[in-house]
Amino acid sequence: MTAARTAASSLHPVDEPAERLTLAQALNQALRSEMERDDRVLVLGEDVGRDGGVFRVTEGLLDAFGPDRVMDTPLAESGIVGMSVGLAALGFRPVAEIQFMGFLYPALNQLFAHVARYRNRSRGRFHLPMVVRMPYGGGIHPPEHHSESYEALLVHTPGLKVVVPSTPRDAKGLLASAIRDEDPVVFLEPKRIYRAFREEVPSAPFTEPLGKARIHREGKDVTLVAWGSMVRTALEAHEALQREGVSAEVVDLRTLNPLDLDTLLVSAEKTGRVVVVHEAPRSAGFGAELAALLQERALLHLLAPVKRVTGFDTVFPYPLLEHHYLPTAQRVATAALETLSY
Repeated sequence: MTAARTAASSLHPVDEPAERLTLAQALNQALRSEMERDDRVLVLGEDVGRDGGVFRVTEGLLDAFGPDRVMDTPLAESGIVGMSVGLAALGFRPVAEIQFMGFLYPALNQLFAHVARYRNRSRGRFHLPMVVRMPYGGGIHPPEHHSESYEALLVHTPGLKVVVPSTPRDAKGLLASAIRDEDPVVFLEPKRIYRAFREEVPSAPFTEPLGKARIHREGKDVTLVAWGSMVRTALEAHEALQREGVSAEVVDLRTLNPLDLDTLLVSAEKTGRVVVVHEAPRSAGFGAELAALLQERALLHLLAPVKRVTGFDTVFPYPLLEHHYLPTAQRVATAALETLSY
């Protein structure tokens, strides 16, 4: 491999050409542009090459970059992440794909015991610039082990950055930032919205900063906090509340670690009421941490307890019951109204 190519890319292109892309297409574009920009970037995982990935996110990359940079691996998640550790330690920038979040468990030892600890273990002398991508969450009616949403496990692990896009534009910019980052990033892709909608995405390479939330809608009565596919649920709840005369602010965290607590606190202090939405189980979910942080840092501004609208403390159900498990806009709007009547 040659050294990294130097190619100019704008951080936030405004007048650049754009095209309407799905989230999956935006991710593919980010991978392609980063592989063109930097010869050290490699893609590896189950079926990422010849088949283009189970959701076709890596489609066309094998033809463009060849088998030395786009590698189909055995069905061995521990091996995929373990090999990425070695590659990153030797100066490459691997992007490993875990086919579904529910398949991650064999690789947790690699992530928790090695990937997350490498910089600390070496007293800052070494780092692992690597990305572990995986589809996560429900909404597509798959079989068991295909709909997990256990981001709290990853956020609980010091040394891992955890990123969750909710729009095609953010997906492209955040993935580029994750690949360029000097530390390991777990990149969670909400499969429910891979192809649910399109958005104008700049054609040129660009980055979105890690650790910075986005306010999708401004409001003054209640704050709705979400990430991934639940951002669209929160936006639907925003519309429902607007018809009730309620002004809801929608905050998309985008990065769970590092967390943009400042944006969250400013919004909570403005509205005085907060509803956190996620599809993971309720107990010890990331929403519980957010509620604790808000009540530690903004208690005197809160006019009601922080509400959580989440999945349930059960195994994710089979397809016929999936719609009962996932949070809905109605559940979110009801929780918001309850905070207003507290």
